[in-house]
Amino acid sequence: MGEAQDPGIYARRRTKSLELTIEVMKTKDPNFKYLRAKTKVEKLKNFYTHLVVYVVVNTVLSTIKIYRNMENGESFNEAFFDTSTFIIWLLWGIAILLHALSIYGLPILFNADWEERKIEQYMEEELKNKNK
Repeated sequence: MGEAQDPGIYARRRTKSLELTIEVMKTKDPNFKYLRAKTKVEKLKNFYTHLVVYVVVNTVLSTIKIYRNMENGESFNEAFFDTSTFIIWLLWGIAILLHALSIYGLPILFNADWEERKIEQYMEEELKNKNK
């Protein structure tokens, strides 16, 4: 049979790991900077992809809608300025705006240090909870 292990050993390992992670953040380890930069680039890439899909899909949908309306006897102006032509642009545009805000943030509320401070705060809270 195996030896009995101290049940607190796992908590101490997690605590050490958390302390190490906090220390890495404080020392601004180059690997940590790289990972954060890579994450930001991936988020930005996803946003640009979302933006391109938004433009392409809405252009195609609007073109089809205008064409159908014109076949049903409407003039180009009537078909183009129909409210239902723009509603998808508007609703999806709101989603694009929210996506952009999640990437770029609001500089007044979420400055450059905000994310790092919040990560450190939550990690320190986690460390305190693990020590209880």
